[in-house]
Amino acid sequence: MTNTGGGGPRPRTSWWREGAITTLAFALCLLGGVLQVDDTLSPPSVSAYVIAVVSCAVLPVRHRAPLAALAATTAVGVLVPPLGLLLTPLIVTPAVITTYSYSLAARTERRAASAVVLTSAALAAAIPAFGDFSWKDASRMGVVAAFPLVAGVLGHSVRNRRAYLEAVEERARRAEQNRESEARRRVAEERVRIARELHDLVAHQITLANAQATVAAHLFDTRPEQTRTSLKELVETTSHALDELRATVGLLRQSGDTAAPAEPAPGLSRLPTLLESFRRAGLEVSVHQEGTVRPLPPGVDLTAYRIVQEALTNVTKHAGTGSARVRLVWTGDRVTITVADDGGGTRTAPTASTGPTASSGPTASAAADRSPGYGLIGMRERATTVGGHLSAGRRPEGGFLVSAQLPLPPAQDPTRDRDRATTTEEGQMTDGEAGGAP
Repeated sequence: MTNTGGGGPRPRTSWWREGAITTLAFALCLLGGVLQVDDTLSPPSVSAYVIAVVSCAVLPVRHRAPLAALAATTAVGVLVPPLGLLLTPLIVTPAVITTYSYSLAARTERRAASAVVLTSAALAAAIPAFGDFSWKDASRMGVVAAFPLVAGVLGHSVRNRRAYLEAVEERARRAEQNRESEARRRVAEERVRIARELHDLVAHQITLANAQATVAAHLFDTRPEQTRTSLKELVETTSHALDELRATVGLLRQSGDTAAPAEPAPGLSRLPTLLESFRRAGLEVSVHQEGTVRPLPPGVDLTAYRIVQEALTNVTKHAGTGSARVRLVWTGDRVTITVADDGGGTRTAPTASTGPTASSGPTASAAADRSPGYGLIGMRERATTVGGHLSAGRRPEGGFLVSAQLPLPPAQDPTRDRDRATTTEEGQMTDGEAGGAP
């Protein structure tokens, strides 16, 4: 590989190649020095040796100083006729080689073209400038002028080819970097999604388990039968939590691991089961729906379910009340979900866990040391991801309100569907009558 930068050490193979090129150029230049005007050969003169040695000695530096090497070899070629030698393409071989090298190394195409043209013109003009000029000299002048031009065009083509290959390699490298960046972005998004799922799942189930355990501890001495019922519900809650946690964490398995049967993603169709789990924990939840219920896309359906789940979980943990209201309003292009309570618990630092039946004791004091959670942030991120909007804050009359607006797919027009069906039936009847006509 040729080193065009100039400063560093050259590889061993490059030195061997440079030596071979210089030796070949010396032989051709010396062969050109023994040619005579009458196409006969004569022993090489001292001038032929001087021309060959001086011009070939410049070749090894053509990569570090291409313009200087081109000027030197061109000047030596111009001195060939005054020294009594015949100016042929063979004797100017070093000038042809340096022309090719300069075409590769020139900073701009204009500089390369100017240098090549000047070299060709100088070598061609040296023939009529010294001695008589004949038609035979004119043909030789044309050949001498053509060789540097051909070398320059060849160098320009090689330079463009190298630039094209470098551009292709650069595009391939950037494409690979973009693919890696896209893969890292998708992995990060998937991690965030799984983390959000785990947060919603664990926060909901652990809150219910904590409320049921608090009820059992409070009624242990006074109502053993109700305590036993609460403990059974606690076992069911924790078992269900483990099943959902196992299904969610199963997403992190490698492709070669044994895949466990995955449950479908929850949606509003499972809302009654969700509300029943909160009722078993002591939270009375009422549901009110307005408008025509329509099927939701999977992502929006899961988001709606998780928002209701997280909002009711926050009510159980922080509101300090035993009731909540869920309202679903279906309109043409969106569904509005609101979860409201009348509690007086703090929301700015959701750390005080107030059970539905116990407001003091070890559980409440231990919950006071918990760090704030990220429930509202997670709900807002979920709504934004599917193109919706979520707001949360205190109500003027007291309590807390979570309101989310999620987009709905365009509703189909039943009148248009009936018209389309009628048109199809009429078309089929017309085809049938036409087929039965003689």
